[in-house]
Amino acid sequence: MAAGGKETYMKRVAIVGAGHIGSTIAALLAGAGDYDVLVLDRNQAALSGVRQGDRVSTRAADVSDPAALRDALKGVYAVISAAPFHLTTKIADAAIACGAHYLDLTEDVESTRYVQKLAQSAKTALIPQCGLAPGFVSIAAYELIRRFDKVRDVRLRVGALPQFPSNALGYNLTWSTEGLINEYCEPCEAIVEGVRTLTTPLEECEELKIDGVAYEAFNTSGGLGTLCQTLEGKVTNLNYRTMRYPGHAAIMKAMLNDLRLREPGRRGLLKDIFEGGLPQTMQDVVVIFVTVSGWRGGRLMQDTYTNKVYAREIDGIMMSGIQITTAGSVCAVLDLLTHGQLPAAGFVRQEDVTLPAFLENRFGAHYGQPNLPPV
Repeated sequence: MAAGGKETYMKRVAIVGAGHIGSTIAALLAGAGDYDVLVLDRNQAALSGVRQGDRVSTRAADVSDPAALRDALKGVYAVISAAPFHLTTKIADAAIACGAHYLDLTEDVESTRYVQKLAQSAKTALIPQCGLAPGFVSIAAYELIRRFDKVRDVRLRVGALPQFPSNALGYNLTWSTEGLINEYCEPCEAIVEGVRTLTTPLEECEELKIDGVAYEAFNTSGGLGTLCQTLEGKVTNLNYRTMRYPGHAAIMKAMLNDLRLREPGRRGLLKDIFEGGLPQTMQDVVVIFVTVSGWRGGRLMQDTYTNKVYAREIDGIMMSGIQITTAGSVCAVLDLLTHGQLPAAGFVRQEDVTLPAFLENRFGAHYGQPNLPPV
């Protein structure tokens, strides 16, 4: 029994991917005291960077090999994919084969559709897109949506940015380069004038200010998660846009369109350019801005959720804002599942998680106290 007489749920969880986010998930779960964590990666150098302890172990495994992956996942309660998006389907298949719950962080739309099909016959819970965007931003948006009698417009804006931009892009690497490129290159889902449609990435650039700081926001892929499917026929307009400092979109459009780095065969070159030219930073800020307008009590109203999450130390470990929000989100969803607050089988959407339950969770609490309008 844990302190206070509460039952301790010791669950074995496998994390696939030992990068910045995967290692942060391991640290948060291990620090909670009631999860036993196994981190898998084929890169031994990456595994050596994972802080091990009584509740964290590592194992080198070729996660692209289905047989090797299934062998490594035997006996686990849940699998969290923090691997590149192109491995999502293989990891989901292996999790189901081993009878484990499955969670991931992918922004890739096609991978999520594959997971959704798997869930139709799954005996465990499949919960994709558990990060920041997609992920938490859908939870926040749906909380606002629940407050309206009829919804007109839903706008989601998220930026993971350096606090101190020092280059023309106004950007430093803060998370997966492959995921970033995928968001910039793939079609974007939206609802426009009541019609579900696809829009072009990096287009529809708008300017906005939050707390006196100027940003631009433009279409990127995957940030809505399953909201288009959930809200089709229920809202007039729904869109997601990534926030950057002004000037970023114009440079990226020149690189992707004029230099043809958008083409699948040339995206590896773009990855090399990013990773060779843009330094990483721990001094970042995650900006979340969600606005919903519609009718309540016969009046046209607007509610807005805003939040900024900065890098800080948690459990003796310095974590960036994107590590806190992404890892904290998937840990919170896993925790809610473990404690019976989410369905234990089938496909679970992010909007099935209520914002109060998320923020009251020990991992969701890392988001702090956001600016949320009163009910």
